[in-house]
Amino acid sequence: MSKLDTDQANTLLELDTALNERIMSGDALAAFEDYYSEDVVMQENDAEPTVGKAANRKRENDFFSSITAFRGAKVVAQAVGPDTTMSQWHMDYTHKDWGDRNYHQIAVRTWKDGKIVKEVFYYG
Repeated sequence: MSKLDTDQANTLLELDTALNERIMSGDALAAFEDYYSEDVVMQENDAEPTVGKAANRKRENDFFSSITAFRGAKVVAQAVGPDTTMSQWHMDYTHKDWGDRNYHQIAVRTWKDGKIVKEVFYYG
């Protein structure tokens, strides 16, 4: 396991915070283009991972286009480790297929060269 130095921790915290702020401001899809690597792997809980930026772009577009009412999203906690950030979110929205969703979610992001190479979402 690699040691986390102060400069890396600050850089990762800055990247994660900037991404989270863009998501909360409604700029999630453009932020996806800026912060995610071409070979990113994304996964929801124990579901099969989605591999590659193109496949994940489609998944993200499908998700955001299915939200019929958005009541809020906020980060309630953040943590930083070697090449990793974690953000605990509170989400509240209505999805056309899933109905009302009001829950907490953890996003665990693995970073390389300033881009996310892996992101896993954990929620109940």
